[in-house]
Amino acid sequence: MDVIVRTLDGKEAGKLSISEHIFDLVPREDILQRVVRWQFARRQQGTHKVQGRSDVSRTGAKMFKQKGTGRARRSSASAPQFRGGGKAHGPVLRSHAHDLPKKVRALGLRFALSAKFKASNLIVVDKLDISSPKTKVLAESFAKLDFDNALLVGSKEINVNFLRAASNIPNVDVLPVQGVNVYDILRRNKLVLSKEAVEVLEERFK
Repeated sequence: MDVIVRTLDGKEAGKLSISEHIFDLVPREDILQRVVRWQFARRQQGTHKVQGRSDVSRTGAKMFKQKGTGRARRSSASAPQFRGGGKAHGPVLRSHAHDLPKKVRALGLRFALSAKFKASNLIVVDKLDISSPKTKVLAESFAKLDFDNALLVGSKEINVNFLRAASNIPNVDVLPVQGVNVYDILRRNKLVLSKEAVEVLEERFK
């Protein structure tokens, strides 16, 4: 398949052949959902914790004698039923991350790329590079290209001037090609890839 390559000025800069095995698959929502859930689970903190009966600062002495009072048996004041006692079965420090096969993750990324291509929301540019970090100039270029809500994926090392200028534009994300992921692709309307990013992705999924 051939796609038109554009410059940041909106002009055509030739055509680029892209792989059907990466950009022309039929997306499966269940795979995309599994990958996004896997990403969210890995970023969830899991720092919630309450004090159990072994953590609270209470005396360990028996509250009153076992027999002869007519009252129910009581042991430690740190038991959950008492005021100031520990919490029973409360949350503890843990990781929410779960495993997901590497092949499923790779398939999810290919489905996300294909979804953008099939929706005509995939744009290829020759390079993400500007000479000076001027947000105004870059915003004007984005307006011409209709990049009002977009993820831009560049080469392995993003041009510093471009990164600084783009960081001030709302609803625009910039990632190096090695950081591209399913969630960031799906959360933006447009996906903008540099020619080098396309080449790296095709080499990765070869």
